[in-house]
Amino acid sequence: MDVLQRTIISSITIVKDAILSGAWIYPIHGVVYFISHPSLYRSVQPVLTKCLLISAGITAGMFVFTYLPQVAFCAIFSGPLAFAAAGIMVLGESYALVVMVTKMFILEDAQDKIFDAVLLQQGHEALVSSARRIKSGRSGIKTIGRSVTKPLNRFTKDGLIRYLISLPLNSIPIVGTIVFLFYNGLKAGPRYHSRYFQLKGLDAQERETAVQGKRGAYTAFGAIALALDLVPIAGLVFSFTSTIGAALWASDLEKKNRGEVSNGPEADPGKLDTRSEVPVDIETMW
Repeated sequence: MDVLQRTIISSITIVKDAILSGAWIYPIHGVVYFISHPSLYRSVQPVLTKCLLISAGITAGMFVFTYLPQVAFCAIFSGPLAFAAAGIMVLGESYALVVMVTKMFILEDAQDKIFDAVLLQQGHEALVSSARRIKSGRSGIKTIGRSVTKPLNRFTKDGLIRYLISLPLNSIPIVGTIVFLFYNGLKAGPRYHSRYFQLKGLDAQERETAVQGKRGAYTAFGAIALALDLVPIAGLVFSFTSTIGAALWASDLEKKNRGEVSNGPEADPGKLDTRSEVPVDIETMW
């Protein structure tokens, strides 16, 4: 009973911290930043096109072959809302398959490059140059070069198992989906800063300490990012925008550590300042 009570109290604390942290705004910042910076879109367009076609095929196939059986299953818990609950479950299953296919073979290097490009635009050349070649042009434009480190593997079996086990929560309308997002967001959030931790040179223990200090914030970020990822087909676009949002968050953390004024949610929720950006050229990713 004591264990259950502590678990409930801990979960409530994390959710409260997640809401109050303001970190949930960064995935939204990522969307705005992506739209307002065409160079980022152009650099990943070939990769995105390939991934979107894969996503569309997988999602369509899942709805054709698995939707109706899952409506029958969800009817046990959701009654008249079974059609909506089953739709969410199919989207979740499709997302898992898309992640396995695209992130393992296509997206990892592209996400690292986008993350580094945004950090460079925000003025963190010293941080980025520790793991990537950067060329400086006469006009002051920085060019993102080849990474000198291996692309990170953000795909983990434990994360996938956790995700699949919790998928049935979506059969419970609204509440189940919210629990599903926060439950998976707790583990998904820190993965968006894997590149940041790599650039900082943190070891496993230091990474764990950094995450534990911001569990609520990472949960909030992960929950919103996952919700965006579940949008049919377009979820892959949001995987890039959430990566951008994670880079903007990392930038604010760096500025805060240096004692500079932060433009993140801790300073001014919803504000995104791009006035001091460094011009960056990004080679097209194939």
